[in-house]
Amino acid sequence: MSPPIPVLHQFSLQSLNTFGIDATARAYLHVTEKEHLLGVYADGAWVSLPKLVLGGGSNVLLTGDFDGLVLHIGLQGKERVGDNAQHHLVRAAAGENWHAFVQWTLAQGLGGLENLSLIPGTVGAAPIQNIGAYGLEIKDVCHSVTVFDPHSGVTRALDAAACRFGYRDSVFKHEGRDLIILDVTFALPKRWTPNLRYAELAAEPGMADAPTPQQVADAVIAIRRRKLPDPAVIGNAGSFFKNPVVSGAQCAALLARFPTLVHHVQPDGSEKLAAGWLIDQCGWKGRNLGAAGVYPKQALVLVNNGGATGADVVALAKAIQADVQARYGVLLEPEPVFV
Repeated sequence: MSPPIPVLHQFSLQSLNTFGIDATARAYLHVTEKEHLLGVYADGAWVSLPKLVLGGGSNVLLTGDFDGLVLHIGLQGKERVGDNAQHHLVRAAAGENWHAFVQWTLAQGLGGLENLSLIPGTVGAAPIQNIGAYGLEIKDVCHSVTVFDPHSGVTRALDAAACRFGYRDSVFKHEGRDLIILDVTFALPKRWTPNLRYAELAAEPGMADAPTPQQVADAVIAIRRRKLPDPAVIGNAGSFFKNPVVSGAQCAALLARFPTLVHHVQPDGSEKLAAGWLIDQCGWKGRNLGAAGVYPKQALVLVNNGGATGADVVALAKAIQADVQARYGVLLEPEPVFV
């Protein structure tokens, strides 16, 4: 007979989301082994309940209590699993802390993930969002993702192509949204060179003198600490809005009206606009709406100033969206998942 599934009831989620929103789940399970998932999806008591998969809670906005079962992925483990002609392969379980995993790869003498240092969250969440920073995205280093399909009970591997990565996007946000990530394998270059394409990173001390992977990581960490609030101190989910992508023609029309518009041309000729600049120009940096506000040092970050509800953050986000759309004709899309 299988041991009972250790489900808890009426469980507070306040410590499990980096916004620090006070919400309660009807039921909660800390998933520390795959058998927990097999048990939940085989047990009639839990099959019909709505389910929410949580990792580090750094890309979610809880807008109320969750009347279902929260599956909090706590799978642990990391290892080097082999090599191919050009890459070292390393695998980490979905519940591993992302930043700690990046630091572990550097301690192993492996470069390749350093530009993604200090991003909050877990390894399992990284492919879903195709996290990216300072010229690097998960799609650039992902070898494969192991997933559990709750509908079939089958575990299988998806290669990077099958993950269909896009800008803050992947198959896991679309038809693969029900797949539960168990682990991720990364392909890290044997012939490492520093990725200093972002001028802000290249300008950091020591970056002009053939930096090591650890030195690049330290520079990224220094920048992020200067610009972004620590979720342990001020509740937030990092960048709240995606940088909008518009056509070249729309960007040209905007530049004619706003010559200082911050924009970056994309390989397909479209233009990515800096959402933080748009928000700042609309006068939102440092402003509050109730207990929610815009971080004074980075307009792209919405914060919980203490006691904010999910509704407070949603109201602030909608007000910002309305102002940016009215002035620039661009609709900002939130990054976090609203629950």
